[in-house]
Amino acid sequence: MYGTIQDITERKHAEHEKEKLADQLRQSQKLESIGRLAGGVAHDFNNMLNVILGYSELIEDKLDKDNPILSEIQQIGNAGRRARDITRQLLAFSRKQMIAPVTLDLNEHIHNMTKTLCRLIGEHIELCFQPRQDLWTIRFDPSQIDQILVNLSVNARDAMPQGGKLTIETDNITLNEDYCRHHAYFKPGLYVLIGVSDTGAGIDNEVMPQIFEPFFTTKGVGEGTGLGLATVYGIIKQNNGFVTVQSEADQGATFKIYLPCSADVISASDHSEEGAAQTGAESILLVEDNDLVRKVTSSMLESAGYSVIVADDVNDAIAICSDPQVCIDLMITDVVMPQMNGTELWEQVKTARPAMNVLFMSGYTPNVIVPQGNPDERVSFLQKPFNRNDLIQSINDALG
Repeated sequence: MYGTIQDITERKHAEHEKEKLADQLRQSQKLESIGRLAGGVAHDFNNMLNVILGYSELIEDKLDKDNPILSEIQQIGNAGRRARDITRQLLAFSRKQMIAPVTLDLNEHIHNMTKTLCRLIGEHIELCFQPRQDLWTIRFDPSQIDQILVNLSVNARDAMPQGGKLTIETDNITLNEDYCRHHAYFKPGLYVLIGVSDTGAGIDNEVMPQIFEPFFTTKGVGEGTGLGLATVYGIIKQNNGFVTVQSEADQGATFKIYLPCSADVISASDHSEEGAAQTGAESILLVEDNDLVRKVTSSMLESAGYSVIVADDVNDAIAICSDPQVCIDLMITDVVMPQMNGTELWEQVKTARPAMNVLFMSGYTPNVIVPQGNPDERVSFLQKPFNRNDLIQSINDALG
């Protein structure tokens, strides 16, 4: 009897790795599709929120402090702001929200947040922060770090109703090509690691592939929006980072977040507290195709003392700018419009109006505004929905 034996272990390992990478690709494509949908929904929803918040603020200004309906109007504003926060979470998942990155000492920032996190998770949970002493700096929006830590801490708290331990650690990580070859979508380089671990209920293998999808939640009705981990995922991807999760049922969960380190060391700017924006009397051209948004924005501008010229569409705006008899100090235009977007409109009219500045506004994304290359210093951006103070402050910034 003759027999042959062939070791196919490597082939089986390669097939398994190929199947694993294919699953990761499908999951990534699914999240990208959901992200595009979420961003589009948030854009349209922000337009309506701008109308709700704008008119509630205008009505509130006209009412006496002892008026019985003032508190009801304020509740409308509170509900609108809560809805605005939810849409910002959607934009964070779809990676289309405004960010203001600074060079950040992550250890210091997390240390300053520990008191807030302790109040958030409660006294029955122990918070332990383990920083690396020589931690590299990162270029990141501090408010986004807050979002990441708050969302992960809330999830950890809910997973430990009887108490437990929440550990946050930082470290310097170098990812080489060999490591990235076996981890899809990781890129070689220097990274700062944020590890968030809890001793809670853990995550079942069955739901693990869905945890970063928006509106997916294992919590009961009314106990969560399902946007926490989706927000974390979107923020990390927007900043060219990566996230991994290790968890088993009843064994807790560990989230490891890899953020690219900063190439330069610049002290983080001190942010002064916002005060009431100074109003003005300049002449402003308002270009907005949405009738409701156009009316409320025009009312907000007029109530602040500005002279407003309204254009219903881009053709109307071009005609107004072409008239040398019309004085325009600033053009405020929506970004996404039919026929022509805000950037294209600006390119057409700035030849005829070389001294005119522009303020773009949108409920979607700022990265479609500034052309590739050197951005024009006269280009400013206002995120929808906005209140009157945001609008006035943005006008002041745009006018210098």
